[in-house]
Amino acid sequence: MSQNPYMPKLAKIIQIKVEVSGERPIKTFRTQFMNKNEFSFRSGQAAMVSVFGKGESMFSISSSPLTKDYLQFSILKMGRVTSSLHEMEKGDIMGIRGPYGNGFPLEEWKGKNLIFIGGGIGLAPIWSVLQTALGKKEDYKDLTLFYGARSSNDLIFKKELEELKDKIKVSLSIDVEEPEWDEFVGFVPQNVTDKKPSPENTIAITCGPPIMIKFVIKALKELEFNDDQIYTTVENKMKCGIGKCGRCNIGSHYVCKDGPVYTWAELKKLPQEY
Repeated sequence: MSQNPYMPKLAKIIQIKVEVSGERPIKTFRTQFMNKNEFSFRSGQAAMVSVFGKGESMFSISSSPLTKDYLQFSILKMGRVTSSLHEMEKGDIMGIRGPYGNGFPLEEWKGKNLIFIGGGIGLAPIWSVLQTALGKKEDYKDLTLFYGARSSNDLIFKKELEELKDKIKVSLSIDVEEPEWDEFVGFVPQNVTDKKPSPENTIAITCGPPIMIKFVIKALKELEFNDDQIYTTVENKMKCGIGKCGRCNIGSHYVCKDGPVYTWAELKKLPQEY
């Protein structure tokens, strides 16, 4: 008998890190599977995370496939399941099933410059592909990260970002000026326009709030990036993960199977439901 695709694997929480506190808290959870089963995935794929007795939700995997010691999720508290996750503690057990989706085509990007553009919690799926590219840096040319949030307190991976500045180009931004903030002030798309990255032999990967993605794509197009040079992820609500329930469809596309990663060339042809 084949394995039930709805049956999650048990995983223990081995570390919880508070990334952002306040009204929109974000925590990063590192987990290990109880039975040491292999969980093979690609950057950009997602997994269904279960809180037993509360429900399950789909989250992007924020760790790299190159990391074998744990599976990582960075989660914004915003509903029943995420609130329950934020109440969990180190050592608690959750369910994980997947992975789902198509992932980023890193093999196709060898020899190219990569620009990562994230906003808020949208850095989580980007973090996986960025860390994978960094782990195989000899395969790529220049790596650059643009990342911003409402305020400096809303930035995730703060320590990791500081360490990253020694390895690649990092340009941070916040929406409103703050004392002692000496980097860019303004929205992420404005920062991209200000720095004017070249489209030559370059791939741009962006994820964040839909309105940010819209204006990042506009900025990249003004910089003469082609549609097939721009990649993003579609965070439509995914329920079953295997293309059966129809909750995540965009026209005939099911995000859990055909996405969540699309080029702008692909996405612009779909019904504007996202």
